[in-house]
Amino acid sequence: MSKANAYAAFDARSPMKPFSLERRAPRETDVAIDILFCGVCHSDLHQVRDEWSGSKYPLVPGHEIVGRVTRVGSNVSRFKVGDQVGVGCFVGSCGACDPCKRGLEQYCANGFIGTYNGTDKDGSPTQGGYSTSIVVDESFVLRLGKVDRLDAVAPLLCAGITTWSPLRHWKVGKGHKLGVLGLGGLGHMAVKLGAAFGAEVTLLSSSPKKKADAARLGAHDFVVTSEASALAKARGRFDYLIDTVSAPHDLATYAGLLKLDGTLIIVGASPTPLPLPAFSLIMGRRSIAGSLVGGIKETQEMLDFCAEKKITADVETIPMQEIEKAYERMLKGDVRYRFSIDLASLR
Repeated sequence: MSKANAYAAFDARSPMKPFSLERRAPRETDVAIDILFCGVCHSDLHQVRDEWSGSKYPLVPGHEIVGRVTRVGSNVSRFKVGDQVGVGCFVGSCGACDPCKRGLEQYCANGFIGTYNGTDKDGSPTQGGYSTSIVVDESFVLRLGKVDRLDAVAPLLCAGITTWSPLRHWKVGKGHKLGVLGLGGLGHMAVKLGAAFGAEVTLLSSSPKKKADAARLGAHDFVVTSEASALAKARGRFDYLIDTVSAPHDLATYAGLLKLDGTLIIVGASPTPLPLPAFSLIMGRRSIAGSLVGGIKETQEMLDFCAEKKITADVETIPMQEIEKAYERMLKGDVRYRFSIDLASLR
């Protein structure tokens, strides 16, 4: 066992505060990692504040983890001490069900083991990356190779793979018109990746102020969703629309922007149900779909692709002690486009 310094939530209403936790000694197939940076995901805030119910306290969030290997178990073959590695949204799955056998552990029929707020195979609670170290089975550790800015790579472990997986599943690329709804942590990665895949990307946002940034990120066009005339002109335009918005919004309006046989892909998690009139789909033989992060194999493919193309997240790096301010700013949309925590601030 070894001690790790961390920040934890102790209930749904109080500010997070310092916490000391025990990490297990590496088992035969485990990798021990010193965490260098951890991205801040909106789902961290949802779970800290128990907005999805089921939060177990004390709770150490964080599932966009990058760091350096410090120890490996006796049977570890893929990693060695000193390697730069990442850990994403889950640290285990059953390995036996059909999704797991297909490399889609995020859809494990028996439930994946979340990097935090989950229950490990030994019955202990999992605690995440707002900490100085973590121990993970090698099957759920990702190679990073040589990258210049680990703080900007960290959000790829959630924001990156959450948008990569549906774009690859639906084979979005050259010849497709892709709409991206919302320019936040997920949306800015969808723009970067969609453009890298060769699609014609249009960013849809209620804020005209984001137009220049959308173009900088790779968007070819911009639609102001708060202007009825702009939305009317965009009707029937897109082959695919990836919806990254995590607040209530009108799905019927955005379904109407799809072409015949177009697909609306939801990756943002609204806290309330979103109504969808049947005719918004029926009239254009349109589809609505959802997607959840990605499996280990495709996450590694995403990381390799991003390293080759020099794609990272746009980040603002903060010390751990500023997490409550970061959460409040995130709720106001006052971050471009992801916070990344420097865990040196806890050492």
